[in-house]
Amino acid sequence: MPVSTSSSACNFVIMGYNIYSCRPYHGVYNLNHLLPLKSWKPSLLVSHTLESRTKRQLRKITCSADIEQAGEEKAPMKVVGVFYKAHEFAKDPKFLGCMENALGLREWLVSKGHTFIATDDKEGESCELEKHIPDMDVLITTPFHPAYMTAERLNKAKKLKLIVTAGVGSDHVDLNTAAAKGLTVSEVSGSNVVSVAEDELMRILILLRNFVPAWKQVSEGGWNVAAVAYKAFDLEGKTVGTVGSGRIGQELLKRLKPFDCKLLYYARHAMAKEKEDQSGAKWESDLDKFLQECDVVSINVPLSDKTRGMFNKETIRKMKKGAFLVNNARGAIVDVDAVKEACESGQLGGYSGDVWFPQPPPKDHSWRYMPNQAMTPHISGTTIDAQVRYAAGVKEMLEQFFTGQPFDEDNYIVKEGELSSQYK
Repeated sequence: MPVSTSSSACNFVIMGYNIYSCRPYHGVYNLNHLLPLKSWKPSLLVSHTLESRTKRQLRKITCSADIEQAGEEKAPMKVVGVFYKAHEFAKDPKFLGCMENALGLREWLVSKGHTFIATDDKEGESCELEKHIPDMDVLITTPFHPAYMTAERLNKAKKLKLIVTAGVGSDHVDLNTAAAKGLTVSEVSGSNVVSVAEDELMRILILLRNFVPAWKQVSEGGWNVAAVAYKAFDLEGKTVGTVGSGRIGQELLKRLKPFDCKLLYYARHAMAKEKEDQSGAKWESDLDKFLQECDVVSINVPLSDKTRGMFNKETIRKMKKGAFLVNNARGAIVDVDAVKEACESGQLGGYSGDVWFPQPPPKDHSWRYMPNQAMTPHISGTTIDAQVRYAAGVKEMLEQFFTGQPFDEDNYIVKEGELSSQYK
């Protein structure tokens, strides 16, 4: 780990790895922050690598409000955060993702001289968000309670420079307009990949085992084994496929492998052979063939112009009759009415997901009441563990932004007028 020190400024440069993305990282830190660690002396820093205690301490430092990045801080800015409200659940300080705790950013931003507004009120012309659009410099929002930044809103945001998604998936922003206006849009890439993949595995098992009717039955005082067992299946031996083989798709395949399934993936390009061998999955380049083979399909692609409405009536009709569909990607990738009709007719054995459009959905949304569903609010990527990761990632990007430093390339969704590849 190359380290250079300056005795006059008492600063040193670390070239190592970003703890969120495992990519090369370069930063300038004040040596005084390390004084509590007696073993951390410049002579030792030169020779030691990022192992055990050193790596853990760097993790604490990079998450600390005391980081001093190279470059001068920008003038005070107005930062607006849009998060879901937690009410009584906000009492737990570890619950970082809610409006009340606001990713733990409030005190730090104020101490830096910035104005910080946190709200959950994001819809309608008189909402709190609308009041701040004309003069906000930075917007932070989440996929779980997204601030929909339409072209109209972006055109009102005359001072807006940066939109940060606390999590993964920035389709709530009109990305083409953002690019045309020269805005930067970023997200905390990889922050909740594991959380979503675990949730998808759970949903697959819930659908196959007919769990929701069983739970509802006993909750209402009933007991009818046959009413559940007639439609309950093992996962072993089934053909399970993911549409999309990005990080979440790969993590899901990794978790499915021990169940002895036949694994497939549909994507524009095949994975590298090493990754494909590790996953145990085979690439199918023809969507129709893929759908005809799968007993379970999980959607793991971002919402874009190419994927919007991808699972319509025609697509669902090509699936095996009685197959199960899991969607933790985005609600608008599927046709609402097509899913409802397929669940009612039995073309789909069941549908489960945590994504809707819009979010939150209206009380009369048909997915709430259709049969053979295991729907929830958008929860898969906002576990307490995921909140810690994306809160730290947002703070890191704000520090970089305020001091004129670049983000990790994987975190850019719109940069210098260009969209990242997954949204093209």
